[in-house]
Amino acid sequence: MKQMNVLVVGAGPTGLTAAVELARRGVNVDVIDKREAASGWSRAVGIQPLSLELLRPSGVAGALLEEGIRFQFAKFYREKELLATMPFALPDKELSFILGLAQDRTEIHLRDALERYGRVHYGVELEEVSQDEEQVFVTLENSPQGLATSFDFLIGADGVRSRVREQVGISYPGFDLQGRWSIADVNADYWVHPDALTICQLADGNLAFVVPLESNRFRVIASTADALAALPLRMNVTSIRRAGDFSISIRVAESFQKGRVFLAGDAAHCHSPVGGRGMNLGIADAVELARRLVDGNADGYSDCRHKIGKAIVGKSEQARKILTATNPLIRLGTYGVMKLVDRSPFLQRRVAMQALYD
Repeated sequence: MKQMNVLVVGAGPTGLTAAVELARRGVNVDVIDKREAASGWSRAVGIQPLSLELLRPSGVAGALLEEGIRFQFAKFYREKELLATMPFALPDKELSFILGLAQDRTEIHLRDALERYGRVHYGVELEEVSQDEEQVFVTLENSPQGLATSFDFLIGADGVRSRVREQVGISYPGFDLQGRWSIADVNADYWVHPDALTICQLADGNLAFVVPLESNRFRVIASTADALAALPLRMNVTSIRRAGDFSISIRVAESFQKGRVFLAGDAAHCHSPVGGRGMNLGIADAVELARRLVDGNADGYSDCRHKIGKAIVGKSEQARKILTATNPLIRLGTYGVMKLVDRSPFLQRRVAMQALYD
C-alpha cells in the first residue's frame, strides 16, 4: 500500500503538531516555513490540560510539563483592587492547571519530537497551489533538493495571512478591531503573583494581563499600545526581552477544507487574546485532522472543527466585549459577578472547567 504523503505549510505549534501526529502514525510528512529559521519570538503562552492530553501520546506533553510553570489561579483586578481569586482546582482531574510556557519553547519540543521522523525546511515559501482528484501540486520558492512538488494532501497552518487559504480561494469573513494591542516579554525579580494568571480591568475599558513563563520571566499583554505602561500593579522589570504591538482580527474561514487542502490554527480562525485559546485551538485542529487523514474520513474535519472554532471565537469575543465595556452598568455587573464567583465553590468549578477544558 502506498505511503501517504502530506505537505504542512507553517512550522508554528499547529503545523508542528499536525506533522508529529501524522509522522508517528507512519505518514510521510514534509514541513515548510518561509521564515529563515525558527522564531525566538513567543506569541501564545498558556497551554490547557486538553492540549497536554492530546500531546501525551507523542511524548511532547511530558517535555512541556517538565519545563512549564503550572498556575492554578486566576487573579482579577479592578485597577489595583483585587476583586476575585479563581482557583483552577478540579479534584477529579489529573491536570488541573494552565501551563505557562513561551511559544518558542513549545515549538522546540514539538520539533524535537518531529526530528525522530524528519525535519522542517525553513526558508521555503509556498507560491502556488493546484489540485486534482488525487493529488495537490505546489510551486515552491527556494525548495531544497529532493522535496516533492505533489502530495496526497496539503495542510495550511500558515497563520492569519495564510497563503494556502488565499491560493485555494477560501474566504475569511470577519472584522478587524480598532486600535493596537501590545506585548512585552520581560524578566522581573518581583511580581506579586508568580504562579497565577493576572487580569486587570482598567478604568478606560482597556485590559492588562500578566502570564508567568519561567522563574522571573513574564508575559505582559494589554489592549493599548504600551503593555508595561498599562499595567497598574508594580512589577520590578530587570530586562525586556522583546516588546511590540499588534492588531487583532476576529475571523473564521468559510470552510476548513477545499478538496485535498485543509486549514488549521490561525489560518482557519483568529480572535483576541481574551480566553487564551488560540494555540490550544490550533493544536486540537491538528490532532483531529491528523487522525482523520490516517483513518480515511478527512471529509468530516471541516464541519467538526468549523463548528468548534466558530463557537470558541464567539465566546472569546463575548468575553472581550464584557471585560472592555465602558458602560458603568455593565462594569458594575461584571464586578458583582466576579465577587459572587469568588465566594462560591460551585461557580468556581464551572469557571475552572470552562477555562481548562472547554
